[in-house]
Amino acid sequence: MPTDASLRLRPAESGESDALAALYGRSRLAAAPGMPPGIHTAEEDRAWFAARLRDGDHEVWVAEDADGLLLGYALMTATWLDHLFVEPERQSAGVGGALLDAAKGLRPDGFSLWVFESNVPARNFYARRGLVELERTDGSGNEEKAPDVRMAWPGRDPVAFFRGLIDEVDDSLADLLARRAALTRVVQDVKGTR
Repeated sequence: MPTDASLRLRPAESGESDALAALYGRSRLAAAPGMPPGIHTAEEDRAWFAARLRDGDHEVWVAEDADGLLLGYALMTATWLDHLFVEPERQSAGVGGALLDAAKGLRPDGFSLWVFESNVPARNFYARRGLVELERTDGSGNEEKAPDVRMAWPGRDPVAFFRGLIDEVDDSLADLLARRAALTRVVQDVKGTR
């Protein structure tokens, strides 16, 4: 088990996509049945990680021990923590907590994440570290089609963070109302020609 002194966090390097994909696969498999099985091949996972490491929209941080052995990683965008995975035999040793603390430091204004509803250990891990559950879905929006939970760490100014999320909802509502108004006009036009 690593100690704080033996754990090192650093940005991932471009050549680490294969190692990250392998860790991801092992971690998902070990989390069953709480986490649904992955639906992509190992080759697809390697290509996906390679793309994330070079796209400029994602930031990947890795945790390694004193010997340089990869223990876990966190993958994030400006507002989302997309992945946080730890080697199965290194879980409950502080690696995940260190990576989550790093994400909080890198995203002081807060972030959201999705976790499968059935992945109770992960949900509990995040809740113990100050993340809150915001919404639940039936899973129709994820590839696995498994119910999930949106959680968030509201950052240094929780009121501003949550107001920002409300603004996002308002923007979506405005778009929907504009679409509805356009459809209503078409219906009125069609009714007028009858």
